[in-house]
Amino acid sequence: MSGRMQGQEFEQRENRIVAAVRSIAEEEGWSAVTVRRLADVIGFSQPVLYKHFPRGRDEMVERVVLDGFSRLLGDLEAASPASSEDPLPGTVTAYLRFARRNPAVYEAMSTALTGIVFATEETPQVLRDGFEVMRRSVGDGPDATVRAELLWATLHGISELARHGRLDPHLEDARLEGILGLFGSRS
Repeated sequence: MSGRMQGQEFEQRENRIVAAVRSIAEEEGWSAVTVRRLADVIGFSQPVLYKHFPRGRDEMVERVVLDGFSRLLGDLEAASPASSEDPLPGTVTAYLRFARRNPAVYEAMSTALTGIVFATEETPQVLRDGFEVMRRSVGDGPDATVRAELLWATLHGISELARHGRLDPHLEDARLEGILGLFGSRS
């Protein structure tokens, strides 16, 4: 088998592992994600899993987190393209929808202890690109970065409160209007 085929096989196997981690977490919670459980579910031996992810479960979770940010970025960009005159409604809606539809992945993205750093030079590009969509959504100006951080914090808070059943689901439209009022574009 050629090196290229082996490389593709290795990548496909890694993608299967990450998908299985995500699936177990979404169905049973993160506490159910163990290397032993994963080996049983996916049919790979533990040594094979460690060959792909030498740091074990932590590295697998980190990959799920990065994959989650990549998927969120795709959703944000589709909902609020750079050419949009007012990207804020699309950004808000896409973010909240992603968090609602991917609760375990979102939980890991926001609370998992990983080696991923935020707001530094070492921040992965996908996270920087996602933050740029947030920044673009709140308009230009000297306070755009702070406003983007506040928007992100607001959306995260709403996502977490909703996930734990702490918000009235009938007020979703009113919350959206409130967010748009608070963060409406300023030039």
